[in-house]
Amino acid sequence: MAKLETTLNGSIEQWAERIETGILEGSVSASLEDRSAFRSADGSCRCLVLVFERYSMAGGNRVSLNVTLFQDATGRIDCSAITAGGSQAAFFKLNTLGEESFLDCFQALLENP
Repeated sequence: MAKLETTLNGSIEQWAERIETGILEGSVSASLEDRSAFRSADGSCRCLVLVFERYSMAGGNRVSLNVTLFQDATGRIDCSAITAGGSQAAFFKLNTLGEESFLDCFQALLENP
């Protein structure tokens, strides 16, 4: 498992679109498995969850990337991205290169507009 947490500025919808487009165009095997959206009762806070999956050549298996975007009433967006599924061992983690690579691709999307 690899994890990245950061704060973003701007529109939560634009970030979600940028992330989705970047992940799907960045890998032939990438897919958006599902997404979920929530809004507070007063509409001041929003939460978007995106779940991606792609094939990892390094690990010879599929790896998932779960992205959560939370925008509070001030407009600040907290972002959490967690990868999973890249290990081949039964009881402990071996070969997490696929997870780390997927997270590196995600981080590059955030850093390069």
